[in-house]
Amino acid sequence: MYISQIFILSPRGDKIVFKDYRQDVPRNADEAFFRKVKFWNDERAGHPAVPGDCPPFFVEKNVAFAFVRKNGLLIAAASKTWEVSPCMQVEVLTRLSKLLKDFLGTLTEESVRKNFTLVYELLDEVIDSGVVQEFSTERLRPYIFNECIAVTTPALEAPKESLISRIKKGEFSSSTRKSTATNISVIKGSQERKNEIYIDVIERLNVLFNAAGNVVTAEVDGSIIMKSFLAGTPDLYLGLNEDLVVGRDNRNRYATVILDAVNFHESADYSKFENERCIVMRPPDGEFTVMNYRVTSEFQQPFRIVPSIELISTYKAELTLRVRADIPQTTQGINVFIKVPVPKVTTSVSTELGVGATDQKAEYRAGEKYVYWMIPKFKGGTEQVVKIGIATGAPFTPQIRKEIGPITMNFEVPNHNVTGMNIKYLRLEERSQSYNPQRWVRNITQAASYVTRIM
Repeated sequence: MYISQIFILSPRGDKIVFKDYRQDVPRNADEAFFRKVKFWNDERAGHPAVPGDCPPFFVEKNVAFAFVRKNGLLIAAASKTWEVSPCMQVEVLTRLSKLLKDFLGTLTEESVRKNFTLVYELLDEVIDSGVVQEFSTERLRPYIFNECIAVTTPALEAPKESLISRIKKGEFSSSTRKSTATNISVIKGSQERKNEIYIDVIERLNVLFNAAGNVVTAEVDGSIIMKSFLAGTPDLYLGLNEDLVVGRDNRNRYATVILDAVNFHESADYSKFENERCIVMRPPDGEFTVMNYRVTSEFQQPFRIVPSIELISTYKAELTLRVRADIPQTTQGINVFIKVPVPKVTTSVSTELGVGATDQKAEYRAGEKYVYWMIPKFKGGTEQVVKIGIATGAPFTPQIRKEIGPITMNFEVPNHNVTGMNIKYLRLEERSQSYNPQRWVRNITQAASYVTRIM
C-alpha cells in the first residue's frame, strides 16, 4: 500500500503541514478533502448530514482519503483508489498522531505551527516514497535532530491572580488538577536527563439514563496509560488489584473488580498476570497504553440528572434539572459541562441557577438552539439545580416537547475510579541504590457518552 500525501489542516481548513510523497494525486487534494468533510452529505440518506458526521474514509474524484481528528486538527492521508487499504490508512494516521504528541509534547495547532520543521523531519523518517517505515518513538529518537519548541497550553497558563486566591481555588491541589498527561517532549525529557514515569488509570464512561434517572445501559472503557522518561531500560513490575477477575464466567464472591475483557501492549509480559496480577515490561520512550479493559457490570454512577418539565402556559414551559454528585465528599468533579437541546420554535430562554451556586454559568445560544450549563467544580455529595424557562412561537404540543433533550454531560473526576481498579505497586529493577526514579500515578474518571433522556 502506498500513501501519496499526508497533510494536517486546522479546524478552519488552513494547510499547516503538507507532504507529497508520490506526486500521483492532485496537489490541491487537501482543498477537495476539506470541502467534502465540511459539507458532507450522504446522498443515500436524502438530507444533509449532521456536522462532523463525515466517515473516517471516503473517495472523492478517484482519490481515497482517510483522516482522524485530534484537538480540532484534521490529520489526513490521500492515495490512489486502487492501491489503498482504508483501515491501514487510519492506523497509520492514529500512530502518527501519537508520535507527534510524543515529540511535540502536546498536539495542538500552535505546537504544530511552531515545530513544523520537526514535523517534516518526522514525516521523512516514518514514510519513504509512500511506504510506511517506522512509528516507534524509541527507535526514531536517535535520528531526530530538530529541537522542540515548548508550547504553553491555555489550561497550563498561570492566571493573573494573587497566589492566595489561586490556593483558595484549589489550583495546586491534586484533587482539582486537570488530568491532561504530562506535556513534555521526549526530546526535552532526554536532554534534561529526567528519570520519571507517569501512569494514568483513565476510565471513560458510556452511560444512558431514562427520564426517571435510572440506568438503561452502562459501560466503562478503561486504559492504563504510561509515559516514560526513565534512564536506561529497566524492567518494570506493575501490580494491580489482587481481587481482580477477568471474564464473567470467573466471578466469585471475593472479587471486587470484575473486568469483561482486557488486552495488553505488545511489549508487555503478562505471564504473571493470571496468578499474581502483575505486568512485566521494559517501557519504551514516550506515551503508550499498557492495558485496555472493559466493564459492563453494575457500578456507581458519579453523576445523576433528574429532569422535570412543567407547562406554564400554551407557549411557555419550565425545565428543572437536578444534578447530584454521587462521588466521595473528599473529591470533586471538574469541568462539568451540561448541554440541553431546546425546540426549534424557541423564541427566548431564561435560566435561573440554584441557591448558593458559585462560579457557575448557564447561557442560551440561539443560533444552536442549545442551553449550556458550566460548573467548574462540583463537590461530591452535593446537588446543583438550574431552571430553564422556554418560550416558543407555537403552542407547546407533545411533538414540540419531544424536541427538548436528550441531555448530554461531560466531566472529569480526578482521584476516582468507578470500577475500583488501582495500581497496588510500581517496582523498577534496582541496578543500584542511587537508581530511584520518580513515580506518578493518577486515577481519572471521564465522560465519553453520558446521556439522560427527558421523554
